[in-house]
Amino acid sequence: VSLWLPVALGVAAVAAGQSPMQRRVVRDVLEYFNGRSNVHFLFKEREVDGAIEREDPSGTFVQLRLGLAQTACRKRAPQRPCRVLENRRKPTCLACYKFDTSDVPKVLDKYHNCGPSHHLAVKEIRQRDEAECRAVEEAGKGGDMLYLPGMFAFSRGLPA
Repeated sequence: VSLWLPVALGVAAVAAGQSPMQRRVVRDVLEYFNGRSNVHFLFKEREVDGAIEREDPSGTFVQLRLGLAQTACRKRAPQRPCRVLENRRKPTCLACYKFDTSDVPKVLDKYHNCGPSHHLAVKEIRQRDEAECRAVEEAGKGGDMLYLPGMFAFSRGLPA
């Protein structure tokens, strides 16, 4: 009990300082990461660093680095509570999301990259991440319109 209590309190303290949009990004990234085929044990949020949230007329942009920690729970049969394994994998995810301005915000665009923390520090990967996040932040601005498959084919016959 004494081993996981500080982690549980730390996660609760981290969650308390986050906006609803940031919490949604964290949940989505955890779902994505734990859903990968090469992940056999569940991961939990360890820390959130460098959270950025900006609003503009096209929506809300959220960027954060999410530190994960491997738990003792197998992905196939999760049990509650899942204790964090101290000396195991601790990947870091960079997540960039753009939400629209509706009452229940929809994701306009997103990007996440998860790997070992030293992996995300490599210059080429960092530059690609920055470019991808800039593109996500621009989603919904100007003439950008959400493209849905078949949209062009159906709009062709409409009167001008």
